[in-house]
Amino acid sequence: MITEEVRAARQKLVLDHFHDEVRQEWDDVLSTFPHPHYELISTMTVHDGDRAVRGYYHDTRVAFPDQDHEIIALRHSDDAVIAEFWLLGTHRGPLGAIPPTGSRFRVRMTAYFIFDEHEQLVCERVYFDTLTMLRQLIGGLNMKNPRNWILAARCLKGLLKMSGGEPHPSLVDTTPPALADRAGPRPPTPKEPRP
Repeated sequence: MITEEVRAARQKLVLDHFHDEVRQEWDDVLSTFPHPHYELISTMTVHDGDRAVRGYYHDTRVAFPDQDHEIIALRHSDDAVIAEFWLLGTHRGPLGAIPPTGSRFRVRMTAYFIFDEHEQLVCERVYFDTLTMLRQLIGGLNMKNPRNWILAARCLKGLLKMSGGEPHPSLVDTTPPALADRAGPRPPTPKEPRP
């Protein structure tokens, strides 16, 4: 179990991390990690190392220059601070291949700030529903305006272009944890015959 001192130190680091992201003080955000590492589960992408993470920050702030958050709750586990929050912003620049729509979004997210045995932040693992975000970005277009028909088509084309990538292997090739099973070992699951 973690101590109250460790809990308080972790929480301060996570809150500082959030605050510095909003201020776009990237050196300060990166100083919260010994080695910056983000895992975005919804897109199955990894940004590892200073250069890759700075590129991720750059790209997201080009797309959403006013990106902000509203914290819902912070929870603590033995090796992580789990943050539930709303992420919000305005789509002012390209999001990958999706052109800017000018629409606002507000998406509920969960981020796991994972700490190692030396109490260093080693990963921010983020979960969110991309469909909710895209529905708000594209669905916010006024389709009564014919000019937006072309923009909507370009957005869909960009979305299709972005959806063809391979997931990062570290997010797919996972190993189940060794858990103590009180009921004893389970019998093997029979494999269904192929038709």
